[in-house]
Formats: sequence, structure tokens, C-alpha cells
Amino acid sequence: MAVSPLRARPLFADMDINDCPVRDVLDRVAAKWTTLILEALGTGPLRFGELHRALPDISKRMLTQGLRDLERDGLLTRHVHPTKPPSVEYQLSPLGRSMLVPLGALIEWAKQAHPQIREARVAYDAAAA
Repeated sequence: MAVSPLRARPLFADMDINDCPVRDVLDRVAAKWTTLILEALGTGPLRFGELHRALPDISKRMLTQGLRDLERDGLLTRHVHPTKPPSVEYQLSPLGRSMLVPLGALIEWAKQAHPQIREARVAYDAAAA
């Protein structure tokens, strides 16, 4: 395992690789729709339909699964309003809100790095052809 020049020892040296908290958390964060769902809920609570309209490319099935996963992980809360028919509202939990800062930094990095990444892909593909 490579040692970062900024660290005296490997990043994961004190973690059990079979029960790695970083891998466990990043598996959820790296899921296709997680970032967009969290970002959409960062503006405030949304009902399912509002969230679906905010993310038009996601299927209802995938949105439902993503919301369940995020609720299970404690990153959002689900509130059922006693209306007929019942309406459901989702909002970030305090834990989910705490994720917006590092997530925002990652989003900004991605925006800035994207042109370089695209150029690198083109160069790689041209060299591989």
C-alpha cells in the first residue's frame, strides 16, 4: 500500500480491511444517485414527487431505493403527513447535513477537474487506439 507523502504511515493502517468504515461509508456515497439526492435535499425538505422532478433522469424505483438506503444509514428522515392520500416528505438528518460540506468540496473539485479528466481520457483513448 502506498504511503502518502503527507502522512507518516499508510492511510488505512489502523483499520480492519474486512470491517473498513471508509469503504462502508464510501460505498453509499459513491452510489450513482446518492450525491444528487443529498444535494437536492440540501435546499430543504421535499416530497417524493418534488424530488423526482428535481432528478428527472432517475426512475421512481431507483429513487425509492436510494431514499430507503439513505434513511437506513441515518442520512435523511422520512415524515408521513396524515393526509388522504398520505404524503411523504424527506429531509436531511443532522448527519446528512454534516455530509454537505465534504460533498460540496467534492462537487467543486469535480467541476474544476472535469476538463482535465476529459482531456486525459481523450489522450488515453487516442494512445490506446
